[in-house]
Amino acid sequence: MASSMPSKKQKKNKKHDKYSLSDLKTLGHQLLSSRAHVNNLPLLLSFITPSTRPKYALESLLSLQSFFIPLLPQLPSTTVSSSFTSDSQGDPEFIYRTWVRSKFDDFVQSLLDIVICSQSDDSLREVVLDTLMEFVKVGNGGKFHSAIYYRLLHNIVHSSLEIDDILLELLASKYFKYIDIRYFTYISFEKLSRSIGANDISDDRRERLDTTGVNQPESSLDLSVHKLSHLLSRIPPLEGSDDKAEYDMWNPAGIFTEKENDKGHTGKQRKGESTNIKVLSPANIAKKMKLKFTKAWISFLRLTLPVDVYKEVLVNLHQVVIPYLSNPLMLCDFLTRSYDIGGVVSVMALSSLFVLMTQHSLEYPNFYEKLYALLEPSIFMAKHRAKFFQLLDSCLKSPLLPAYLAAAFCKKLSRISLAVPPSGALVINALIHNLLRRHPSINCLVHQEDGNETTKDTTGAESGADDDSTEASSPSREMSSVKPSIDPFDDKQTDPLKTNAMRSSLWEVDTLRHHYCPPVSRFVLSLENDLTVRAKTTEVSVKDFSSGSYATIFGDEIRRRVKQVPLAFYTATPTMLFPESDFLGWSFKMKDKDSTTVLDNTSKENDHISAKRSRVEETS
Repeated sequence: MASSMPSKKQKKNKKHDKYSLSDLKTLGHQLLSSRAHVNNLPLLLSFITPSTRPKYALESLLSLQSFFIPLLPQLPSTTVSSSFTSDSQGDPEFIYRTWVRSKFDDFVQSLLDIVICSQSDDSLREVVLDTLMEFVKVGNGGKFHSAIYYRLLHNIVHSSLEIDDILLELLASKYFKYIDIRYFTYISFEKLSRSIGANDISDDRRERLDTTGVNQPESSLDLSVHKLSHLLSRIPPLEGSDDKAEYDMWNPAGIFTEKENDKGHTGKQRKGESTNIKVLSPANIAKKMKLKFTKAWISFLRLTLPVDVYKEVLVNLHQVVIPYLSNPLMLCDFLTRSYDIGGVVSVMALSSLFVLMTQHSLEYPNFYEKLYALLEPSIFMAKHRAKFFQLLDSCLKSPLLPAYLAAAFCKKLSRISLAVPPSGALVINALIHNLLRRHPSINCLVHQEDGNETTKDTTGAESGADDDSTEASSPSREMSSVKPSIDPFDDKQTDPLKTNAMRSSLWEVDTLRHHYCPPVSRFVLSLENDLTVRAKTTEVSVKDFSSGSYATIFGDEIRRRVKQVPLAFYTATPTMLFPESDFLGWSFKMKDKDSTTVLDNTSKENDHISAKRSRVEETS
C-alpha cells in the first residue's frame, strides 16, 4: 500500500507541470514589480532543483537573481537573522528582510545542488556558476562574500565530480585570473586540507579496527585530494610585485584596500564611498598572496597523497611552488622524506631539494650518499631520467668534492655502462668526461697498472720487517695475496668512502671502445685525450645526451654524412668463413688423408645427383 502512494518528487513534478514558461515569466515579472507578489518567491524557488527541466530552472533563476541582487546589501547576515531580539520582532521591515534572507540561503543551496550535479545540463551549470560568483561579489554588503565561495569550493571538492568535469574547467578558466579570487581560494584550500586531513586520520583509525579484510574501493578522500591538487595547479602564479604590476580584481572593494582591516572580509559593511577606496600597492598584495599561498600548499602537502598526485607534485614543485613561497625551507621535511624513499620518488624530489640546497642554504649531510644509491641501471629507463642526469652533473660540478667521492661516482657510472642501452652509455661517457676534467686527482683511473699499490705496500712492509718477526710480515703476505686483474671496487657498497674506487681503474670504459653502437665507440675516443689540460678541452653538455633513446641514435646516424660507404664487395673470392687472423694460435689446416676422403665423398655425391637428373630428363 505504501509503494502505491506517490512520492514527494512525483507530487512536485505534477505541480510543476501546471506551469508553462510564460507562466514562470509572469510570476517573475510580478515579483520584480511589487512586494505584494512576494509570495511568488517560494514558488519560483521550487523550480531550482537538479530534476527540473533546464528551461524552467533557467527562467526561474534569472527572475530570482534579478530580485536578490539589489536587496543583498540591505539584508541582515545569517547569524543576525537567526538570533534577532524581541525588540526587532515587532519591526515588520526587519521580519521581511529576515524572511528574504532565509529564502536567499535556500536559493544558494539549491544552486549548489545543481552546480555539482553532473547529470544537469552543462549550459545551465555554467549559468548557475556565474550566478553564484555574482553573489560572491556583492553578497557581503558590497564586498567579497567568502562564506559563499567557501561553500562552493567545499561542495565541489567533496562531491563525486571527476577531475575532467566541465565545472572545474569553468572555474579555473573564468575566475582564477582575478587576484582576490585566488586569495580566497588559497584560504579555502587551507581549511579544506585541514578538514580532509582530520577525516583521513579518523578513517585510518577505523580501518585499523576493521578486521574483516574486505577490499574497499577507492576512498572519496582520494578523489577530494585529486580535485584539490588539480585546482591548485590551475591557479596561475603571481605575475610580479613591482609598482607597475596590475592585478585584475573580481571585486575592487575587496580585501586589497588600504582601509581594510584584518576582519574586513567577515561581513562588516564599509561606511565610506567607493571613490575613497585605495588599492594596496603591488608589493603589499604580493606579500599577502605569498602568505596565503604558502599556508595552502603546506597544508596540502601534509595530506596523505595518492601515488599519482605525489609524483606529479614532486615533478612540478621546484617550478610552480618553491619560487612563490614566503619561506621555501618549510618544504625541507617533505622533500627529505621523499628523497629518503628511494627509487623514482627520490629522482623526482632531487630537483626541488637541489634548489633548496643551492639557493636557500639547506644543509643535507647524507645528500651524496643518497645520490650515489640512486645510480642503478633502472634509472636509465625512467621517465624523468633527462632531468636527473642534468642535476647529477650539476651536483658533481663543485671542485671542493673529495677525490674519493668523485672517483666513486665515476667508477659506479662506468660499471653501470656495461648494463644499459646505448643511449645510457652515451650519457655515462659525458658524465665521466666532465668528472675527469673537473677533478684532475682522479685521472689515475684512466690508466692504473694492476698491483701498483700492492707493490708499494708490500715493499714498505718488507723493508721494515725483521726476519724473525711473523707479525710484521703478515701485512706483506696479505697485500701480496691480492690476485692481479681483480678489480678492488665494491659496487655493492652503499658508502662511497668504502668502495675502494681510487684503487680501481675505468676498464669498463675501455670495453666500450668495441661497443656495437658506433656513436658509443666514437665517443669513448674523446677520453683518450689528456683532460687535465683544461685549456685544450671543454666540458660536454649532458643535456645533449640525457634525452637519448634508440630512436634518437638511429635518427642521428641516418642524418650523419659519411665519407666512405661500406659495401658488401670482395676483391677476391673468400675461401673460408673466418680468416685465420681472427683465431691467432689456432690451425684449421686439414690432413691430406682427410681432405682426400672429403673430395672422394663430394665427387660421389655429385655423380649421384647427375644420375638422378638424367633419369628425370629421360622420363620427361
